[in-house]
Amino acid sequence: MPFLKQLLTFFGVGVAATLTDWSTSFALNQFLGVPGVAAALISYCCGGTVSYTLNRLHTFESQKSHFEAGWKFAAVMVVGFSLTGLFVWLFADKMGLPFMAARMLSTCIVFFWNYAAHKLWTFAENAG
Repeated sequence: MPFLKQLLTFFGVGVAATLTDWSTSFALNQFLGVPGVAAALISYCCGGTVSYTLNRLHTFESQKSHFEAGWKFAAVMVVGFSLTGLFVWLFADKMGLPFMAARMLSTCIVFFWNYAAHKLWTFAENAG
């Protein structure tokens, strides 16, 4: 798939995953009283499930086994998970930004990490 089309597809998948992530995060934090960082990390996993499924099928059209792509995806998600927690903590807890503003900023930053890691490693046909 051409680069621009792939990036736009990744972005579209990211929108679906982000809507899942943010709506879960908002509900956990605002309605169930789950602390911000915990809500962000739980919801990141929900969005990650949507992301894996759609990116595997549509963005990267991977033929890798679920075992191989799955553990690589999980490894990338662990880094993204950590970055999300770090940035939400930094932006909301330390800098005083509203929780959802912190989530938006963290999502924008982690987007670029995720795309590069999945393109070059998780779903790359020739990556070890």
